[in-house]
Amino acid sequence: MIVTDRLVFLHLHKSGGTFVNALLMRCAPSAMRVGYHLPYRQLPQIYRNLPVIGTVRSPWAYYVSWYHFQRSQQNPNILFEICSNGGEFGFKETITNLARLSGDEARLGQLEEGVPDHFVNHGLNLTKRCVGELRERGLGFYSFLYARLYDGARDPMVVRVEELRNELRSALSSLAFLPNSCAEMFLEEAPPLNTSEHGPARQYFDAELAGLVRERDRTVIERFGYTL
Repeated sequence: MIVTDRLVFLHLHKSGGTFVNALLMRCAPSAMRVGYHLPYRQLPQIYRNLPVIGTVRSPWAYYVSWYHFQRSQQNPNILFEICSNGGEFGFKETITNLARLSGDEARLGQLEEGVPDHFVNHGLNLTKRCVGELRERGLGFYSFLYARLYDGARDPMVVRVEELRNELRSALSSLAFLPNSCAEMFLEEAPPLNTSEHGPARQYFDAELAGLVRERDRTVIERFGYTL
């Protein structure tokens, strides 16, 4: 979560947020970090009058990115360990478990036991309370992260990762953050940040798994018109 004198940026996990964070911290003199992957409800009251910018991506692409990033880590996070059975499962089984997690009491119990009861400043940054909310909402995991992040924000400007530079430029312009020579150069020249190596999302999904994500994450898919 980044606060500037003109806006608040909410960082949705594995959804282009590292790029936006870097732009704001480099190009906005007033920018300060007030938490990591924190939801809007954690924003201090004194900043609640500021407009909110955030990002989103295709849920199918999110699951591909998340899986390959975690698979590449020497010490994957607890969510990956639980959904992949300690790395034993491949993509389909792992993502099936993640998409269905909100209704899987055994795995929810493991996750609840393994996460802290307070927010930290690294990783996915889920707490025991967050796990309880996932259980209650009954959403696909990415839709849960989206809803959790933006709940309470009034008319957030959510830009799509697939059009990140163009839509971010438009959003920043509408808030009079642009013109800003530093930000404009960053948008033109900075490479993608915090990416993982993998192919196009569609090559990882058979009809069954694609349909499961379509069902579980339909709130995000329908709102932004995503297709696989």
